[in-house]
Amino acid sequence: MSDVPTMGELLGDDALNNWGKWGPDDEVGALNYLDAAQVLRGASHIRSGEVFALQAPMGHPHGDPVFPGRESINRTNVLDESSWDEGREGAPAFPGGLHYADDKAEIFLQGSTQYDALGHVWYDGKIWNGYDARSTVDGLAKASVQPIAERGVAGRGVLIDMARHRGKQWLDKGETFNHTDLEDAAKAQGVELGRRDILLIRTGFLGYFYSVPAEEFYADFVEPGLTYSRELVQWFADREIPNLVTDTIANEVTKDPVSGVMLPLHCALMRNLGVVLTEIVALDKLADACAADGRWDFLYTAAPLNVVEGTGSPVNPVVIR
Repeated sequence: MSDVPTMGELLGDDALNNWGKWGPDDEVGALNYLDAAQVLRGASHIRSGEVFALQAPMGHPHGDPVFPGRESINRTNVLDESSWDEGREGAPAFPGGLHYADDKAEIFLQGSTQYDALGHVWYDGKIWNGYDARSTVDGLAKASVQPIAERGVAGRGVLIDMARHRGKQWLDKGETFNHTDLEDAAKAQGVELGRRDILLIRTGFLGYFYSVPAEEFYADFVEPGLTYSRELVQWFADREIPNLVTDTIANEVTKDPVSGVMLPLHCALMRNLGVVLTEIVALDKLADACAADGRWDFLYTAAPLNVVEGTGSPVNPVVIR
């Protein structure tokens, strides 16, 4: 549409950015905030020793929640007990008679609970830290998911349950909230959002995905989520948030309701500030536990797969509270 501004016009020539803050060769951005002190700070919030693994299943019979244009995992058996049936060839004959199962999968690296590489999105020919967007051709030579995987993620996590705060099982399609809404929900929950916290936001929308037919979920596709404003971007910058984690496919409302621009926060937060984005995270069980005892902070850890030049990677984040 001609009346929709370009990303550069929306964010402005004076858009906040952290390029160069951690040197000209940096590829992990705001994860640099998670130093040893932050890891220890996160560990200090372990109270009961409960462990929550947050990855959504891959290959669910209902289908997997993926952004339109991507596909669910395609997993196939290579070997199983039928491979040794009479008349079949190709199964290995090991001394001692060992049989085993083997399988392979074709996946979108961002087709499950996943971390985005900082070079995953861009505008005006530049990715994170000012690297040339041509560095993405045939694989991310800069700011791929590999440096994130090699580093790992650990720190104090805080869960803000926007769905519960608004008295809903899940937020509606296109329902929005901003940083002041997050602060209001945190206050109601009795938790403080501190500097360098890993921010988890539950909308309930992943539960909605599994509760309705795919045709309903993807009809007029627009997810609930944060909306762009300069004030919100400044809020993320001031709080030095290293990692945004949500239960939606795109971390933000799919199309900004004011400007009409698709996914502006991917550019404002990830491309410009270096905030790492984590999507499709299963937060319902964790949220129930937090609501039950009123503890909404914990140690959050994650390590995406070490994919050379990858634009993203599946991950199974682990929370210990």
